[in-house]
Amino acid sequence: MPADWIVPDWPAPARVRVLSTTRRGGFSPPPWDSFNLGDHVGDSPDLVARNRARLVADAHLPAEPLWMEQIHGCEVLSSGDHRCRGDARFSNKPGEICTVMTADCLPVLLCDIQGTAVAAVHAGWRGLAGGVLEQALRCFHQPASAIMAWLGPAIGPAAFAVGDEVREAFLRQQAGAEAAFESCAQGKWLADIYELARQRLYARGVTQVHGGGFCTYTDAEHFFSYRRDGRTGRMASLIWLEE
Repeated sequence: MPADWIVPDWPAPARVRVLSTTRRGGFSPPPWDSFNLGDHVGDSPDLVARNRARLVADAHLPAEPLWMEQIHGCEVLSSGDHRCRGDARFSNKPGEICTVMTADCLPVLLCDIQGTAVAAVHAGWRGLAGGVLEQALRCFHQPASAIMAWLGPAIGPAAFAVGDEVREAFLRQQAGAEAAFESCAQGKWLADIYELARQRLYARGVTQVHGGGFCTYTDAEHFFSYRRDGRTGRMASLIWLEE
């Protein structure tokens, strides 16, 4: 597969496969250049289809990814659920590829330590504050200590400026959330979405949390960023079980 796609270095079971794409290596012209996988951002449907076909071929995927229409909510779609509107997908069936698309929001990929179930979560600040991670964790029906997480490419803490209302949404319900915000102007805060996600995972008993440290906003060479560019493409983060 392309050298600049991200394959996490984390201690997941061997049958758990994970991949996060970058913006490079596709067919789309600016401003979606070039490996845009989003079919809702104004890019040519034919070129998006070619990019998606390249993803399947180059990653040797066992099936077409299960694409979702993400709505910044907390709906989790499970195995056998053919709906497409939601912000997380859970599967315990080999060959089902749970997929989320992002361009600043945080992709969180989950699996159990036995390698029997996986989930992909689209965690923008609204979904994160609303409990999308907690909803996805409930699908596993296992102790949280048996779950591990990988945090994929998202906007970094030096670039994610938010208003008072975002900070208050977390402070009302999340102990320690104030540590994830740094004042940068009157009524504005720099938010660390990685830290907010870690706190919520730790609070539910998930202690094996890996990844983080990317910044989609500042790394224009590798990542799409909606905040930076407005009109732009989408990367994908995928997780699935091999047979």
